[in-house]
Amino acid sequence: MRLYDAHNHLQDERLAPHRAEILPALTAAGVRRMVVNGSCEGDWPAVAELARRDARVLPSFGYHPWYVRARTPDWQAKLAEQLDALPAAIGEIGLDKWILEKPGADAAPLPEQEEVFVWQLRLAAERNRPASIHCLKAWGPLVEILRREPRPRCGFVLHSYGGPKELVAPLAALGAYFSLPGYFAHERKQRQREAFRAVPPDRLLLETDAPDQLLPDGRNLHPLTDAATGQPLNHPANLTAVYAFAAELFGEPVEELARRVEENFQRVFAGL
Repeated sequence: MRLYDAHNHLQDERLAPHRAEILPALTAAGVRRMVVNGSCEGDWPAVAELARRDARVLPSFGYHPWYVRARTPDWQAKLAEQLDALPAAIGEIGLDKWILEKPGADAAPLPEQEEVFVWQLRLAAERNRPASIHCLKAWGPLVEILRREPRPRCGFVLHSYGGPKELVAPLAALGAYFSLPGYFAHERKQRQREAFRAVPPDRLLLETDAPDQLLPDGRNLHPLTDAATGQPLNHPANLTAVYAFAAELFGEPVEELARRVEENFQRVFAGL
């Protein structure tokens, strides 16, 4: 089978000590393409370097809402430079109210997040690049922005979609694709699984979000540990386990699901 990861962070420093083992494991798993998402100016060069070294890497550059406060005065020019240098998507971008509720979190307030998100969304629309969108507890503001602002004609990806089932149809009408992580295989994620059952078949994508969003222990095919902290990490080759979980969720043979996901991935990321 040919597998496609719509969202990971292969550039993450936690994966660096394991990368020599990770890349062959991805080959053995049948991973054909993976969207590797930068989160801020600091990691964009690492994403670009991975893309130059490995044709499977589809680079994506953006300012994640958690890191908006760290942006430099010329961040917009730097982002444009990355997009000029390589065929790339725009992301990970978005809105996050959840981080604002965490004690001690030093995140930008929602109006500042919105300003940065809107600028990047407009850039995605101008260049017709798919955008990978992160949203936590900010679905109302996100939908309002998506309705009033220009959107990329190729569509946009709602990474690890955790919004309500009722928003699936309106978001799909705006051009959304919905990316399912293996993390939703945890029993406590029943609501999220129900929302994905409402996703149109031609708008489904799958992702690992590695090194984050671990699968349940019984589904973790590639245990991995952070060398610095001893904490478990999500191995990108666990994409095979994500496909198996999705096939169970939708009640279809995994080979059939893989063909559909491949078509969807190639449609939204056409030309990249």
